[in-house]
Amino acid sequence: MKKDKEKVLDEVWTEDHVRSFLEVRPHDASNPDFFMLLRAYQSMRAEDFELFVGFFREQGRDLNARGVDGRSVLDIVREHRLGGDYAAVLQGASAA
Repeated sequence: MKKDKEKVLDEVWTEDHVRSFLEVRPHDASNPDFFMLLRAYQSMRAEDFELFVGFFREQGRDLNARGVDGRSVLDIVREHRLGGDYAAVLQGASAA
């Protein structure tokens, strides 16, 4: 069987595409800022994530928002083997 879509690697994201993640909302009682930031981390390259974090902060959102398990996105990123660049972005934006 042939796949419907091929996986796209290193796709160039427009500023509008990055900004669209500011509209992402959880489907449960999760903190919207935590959910939005985590989804951006899971979906973007580090360069795009850095741009997103700038937009996120412009809206006055909380970089230290916590998930239902009490961890922040920075806590989660630090656990990932390839999360160093993302952690640097968050720390550079004053996440604790």
